[in-house]
Amino acid sequence: MSPGDPANLTAAELDAADPLATLRDEFEFPDGIYLVGNSLGAMPKAVRQLVNTELDRWGTLGVEGHFSEQTPWKDYHELVTTPLANLVGGRPSEVVAMNALTVNLHLLMVSFYRPTPERHKILIESHAFPSDHFAAESQIRQRGFDPESSLVLVAPRDGEETLNPDDILAAIAEHGDELAMVMLPGVQYYTGQVLPMAAITKAGHDVGAMVGFDLAHGVGNIELQLHDWDVDFAAWCSYKYLNAGPGAVAGAFVHERHVNDQSLPKLVGWWGTNPATRFEMATTFDPIPTVESWQMSNAPILPLAALRASFDIIERAGGISAMRAKSERQVAFLDRRLDETLGDRVNNITPTAMHERGCQFALRVTAGDGKRVFSELEAAHVLCDWREPDVIRVAPVPLYNSFADIDRFVEIFDGIVT
Repeated sequence: MSPGDPANLTAAELDAADPLATLRDEFEFPDGIYLVGNSLGAMPKAVRQLVNTELDRWGTLGVEGHFSEQTPWKDYHELVTTPLANLVGGRPSEVVAMNALTVNLHLLMVSFYRPTPERHKILIESHAFPSDHFAAESQIRQRGFDPESSLVLVAPRDGEETLNPDDILAAIAEHGDELAMVMLPGVQYYTGQVLPMAAITKAGHDVGAMVGFDLAHGVGNIELQLHDWDVDFAAWCSYKYLNAGPGAVAGAFVHERHVNDQSLPKLVGWWGTNPATRFEMATTFDPIPTVESWQMSNAPILPLAALRASFDIIERAGGISAMRAKSERQVAFLDRRLDETLGDRVNNITPTAMHERGCQFALRVTAGDGKRVFSELEAAHVLCDWREPDVIRVAPVPLYNSFADIDRFVEIFDGIVT
C-alpha cells in the first residue's frame, strides 16, 4: 500500500499505509499525546539495554573498559560518526559527537571568528535562541570589540513573523567589508522556519565572511547537505529529533577544507591529539587530521550509548530521506485538519511552503488566550510546549507520532480554543 495523499485520506488510512508506523513501538512515552519532540525526543526502548551494557562493563571491567576488544570506550564516539555524517550531509572526517551545543559553538567560534579592526562583525537574527545571542556577544567582547557596533541583527519585516531570505542576503551584502561571520539557525526555534542555508553560505563567502549554523532544530528534522553547501562549521544537540535524552552529547561539523588548516586558532585538549601517541603523555599537540582535533576530553559513554539506540531506529527507518517524506505527509495532514476544524481561530506562523518548514508548527491562538489554551492542553495530556510571548509549538515527529496522534490533537484543540 502506498503512503497515500494526506489531502483526502483519514488518519486511519494514512496510518495503515505508513511504512514507518511500526517504529512507534520502539519508543516509550509519557501518558497522553506526545507532540514535543522539538524540545525533547521520546526515549527509544533500546536505550535501557545499551546503557545497562556499558554500566555492566564498567562494573566488571573498570578502567580496562577503555581498551576492551569489544566497543572500547576510547573509540566509542566513532560508532556514531558515520550516522551523524549521513544525517547532516557531511563526510566522516567532518563530523564528531562531543560536548554540548553551546560549548561547541564557542569552540568553533574561537576558530572561525577572527576579527580585525576592519572586519569584526557577526550577523545573527534578532530573535536568536538566547544561547546563540549570548555566545555571539561574549565572543565579540572577548576579542576586544563592542556588540553595539559589531553585532548585526536581521529581523522580520514590520507585520511579518518570519525572516525574509532576501533581507538576510541584503544584510550580508550591506555589511560585507566589515563582516567576519554569519551565524544563523538552520531552523528557527520559535517559528519553525527553515532558512536557505546554501544561499546564505554563498552570500557570506562572496563577501569574505565565515558561515556557520546552529542546527539544534534541523538535525533529524530536515535533509541537510553541509559539505556540498560549503558550510564552514555547524553545531547541534541530539536530545530533540535524535532522541538521545536530556542533556545528551552534541555534535559538530567542520568542512574538510578547514580540518587541517593549522593556522586556525583552536582551544585544544588531550583528546584532540594523535590517538596513536596520546597515551605516551607527550606535551606536543599532534592534531588528529579530522574534526576530532577539536575534541578536548574523552567522550561521555552513557549518553553516546543512548544516541546509538536512536541511530539504530533511524537506520531501520531508511534514514533522513524516508523520515522527511513521512514528515511532509504529516505536515500536510495537520495543515488540512487545522484549516477545516479550527479555521481562523488559530494562526500558524510557520511558513506554508514545504521547503521552508520542518515538522514543527508555531501556533498562535487568535483570541489571544494562548496561555490558557496551552494549560488546558497540558491538563488534557497533550504534550506540546509554550514559548513566550504567545506561541504553542507542536511537532509531529515521523519516527514515532502517528496520524491518529495528529487527528486526536486537533479534536482536543478544537474543544479548548474559543
